[in-house]
Amino acid sequence: MALARYVGFSLDCDDPVALAGFYTELLGMEVSYTSDEFVYLGGPGNGIGFVKVEKYVPPTWPDAGVPKQSHLELSVDDLEAGEAAVLAIGATKPDFQPQPDRWRVLLDPAGHPFCISASI
Repeated sequence: MALARYVGFSLDCDDPVALAGFYTELLGMEVSYTSDEFVYLGGPGNGIGFVKVEKYVPPTWPDAGVPKQSHLELSVDDLEAGEAAVLAIGATKPDFQPQPDRWRVLLDPAGHPFCISASI
């Protein structure tokens, strides 16, 4: 028997509302809770939260000066079209791409790396 149930995970950031807006558009999830310090999308078992952190410093991926700490793995139907659509809503693409023919590393507006790859 499990000791706990998975609910979701949270990303630190300086503006939870703005970052939640990006992920709402990216993932099609709806806001289920919001406060001045925290926004949560989705529900138990499939949620993602955004926590306001004073003096937030974004990851410096691929430089390890400020580690990425975690990242999302997302699937798209077409890698080129998916990348273009995600960039259009505010993501950025770092120059370094470990395996650009298989997946793309992108950065959300708060600097968190996430990967997109073509659906299998």
